[in-house]
Amino acid sequence: MTQAQHELSLTRLIDAPRAILYRCWTEPELIKQWFTPRPWTTPVVEMDVRPGGSSHMIFRGPEGQEFPNDGIFLEVVPNERLVFTDAYTSAWVPSAKPFMTGIISLGDEAGKTRYKAA
Repeated sequence: MTQAQHELSLTRLIDAPRAILYRCWTEPELIKQWFTPRPWTTPVVEMDVRPGGSSHMIFRGPEGQEFPNDGIFLEVVPNERLVFTDAYTSAWVPSAKPFMTGIISLGDEAGKTRYKAA
């Protein structure tokens, strides 16, 4: 099996400025509005958006089950790029069950934003 078989990538051209999309990824109150599909919710979002800063979220299912998600930011370039992982928690402590590293890239294109999540 190759590494590419374990990767998921999504690219879209979105009719919104990069700054708004960046805010949707970095402001807890905005993340709570969209991060999980309904009827799920994201009632807890705590973020220190800087390289090495921690992230803590709780996903809540429709029957009340909760799934915590902790990680850190590896790279932060405002309005351009976010790289985060759950391989570590705060203070670079290795996590028990690492699952992913996410890369969000935002670029200008034809007056819109080229959004890539990988």
